Amino acid sequence: MTKKDISNLEDIKALVDTFYGKVREDSLLAPIFNKVIQDRWRMHLEKMYTFWETVLLQNHTYYGSPFPPHAKLPVTKEHFDKWKSLFYETIDANFQGEKADEAKWRADKMAEMFLYKIEYLRS
Repeated sequence: MTKKDISNLEDIKALVDTFYGKVREDSLLAPIFNKVIQDRWRMHLEKMYTFWETVLLQNHTYYGSPFPPHAKLPVTKEHFDKWKSLFYETIDANFQGEKADEAKWRADKMAEMFLYKIEYLRS
């Protein structure tokens, strides 16, 4: 079966829903995400749809700054590595192509920048 590339909002929603479904059940990530998000998962997912739609499809629906909500999270490189692993796994299982590759590249760069900033703020 040939996988399609990420090309529309429905693809973004499928990616985000599948990925965060894994995050919510992961033994390392779930406690942090569930503690912070609590019963606001629907709102978080909606925000992630707009973020990735803006980043990957250049349809500017996300407004805000993605880093501040993450600044004080109790996370380390191990958490970001797991986050990236689940994200890559989700993309590879469902999509292939230029946008799928870009999503992985952007996730990698975002994780790297967030970790650097979080560590800097702690020092």
